[in-house]
Amino acid sequence: MNLDACFQLGYIMKTHGTKGQVVAFFDVDFPEEYDELESVFLLINGKLVPFFIEALNPQDRGRSIIRFEDVKSVQEAEKLKGTAIYLPLNQLPELEDDQFYFHEVIGYTVVDETLGELGVVQTFFDLPNQDLLAMDYQGHEVLIPVQDEIVLRTNKEERKIYVNLPEGLLEVYTQPSNRQLEEPPIDGEEDEDDDTV
Repeated sequence: MNLDACFQLGYIMKTHGTKGQVVAFFDVDFPEEYDELESVFLLINGKLVPFFIEALNPQDRGRSIIRFEDVKSVQEAEKLKGTAIYLPLNQLPELEDDQFYFHEVIGYTVVDETLGELGVVQTFFDLPNQDLLAMDYQGHEVLIPVQDEIVLRTNKEERKIYVNLPEGLLEVYTQPSNRQLEEPPIDGEEDEDDDTV
């Protein structure tokens, strides 16, 4: 199993008790959908390693206490602190037709309601307060906020994502700033008059 075929479910926060249990945080909208997990992959030294779950006890706010089959002591559990938890992409819950997972639409063409086809989705940035779609537009990276009123729908057959961009958004990324326009070009030559004493 490689990373491209998986998504990050969450990570291991800390140890719990004295028998090797850990507290995991599931960084997803509906953590309860993963209450029946039988196994996960942990990212250890850059590789995905399968771990089988002996018991999973859901808590609140996306946390679960997990006992792995082969982790029997606090010392073993301690080594897993901070480790990312992954699952195969095929374990993602089904979405409604107008919803999408970020990884699904990379490579889709971005089509604006007014301007038509603009560019191609390159990646997404998952920021604390805002998810951003990064589009390649005429050689410029344009960041589009992922909000219902801006990102309208996708068409999986056409591999297109339809948007309604705020006025002036493209210009922010494609036109030089006022500061760039005001600064004279630097040619590396100094005025000889400045050297007089």
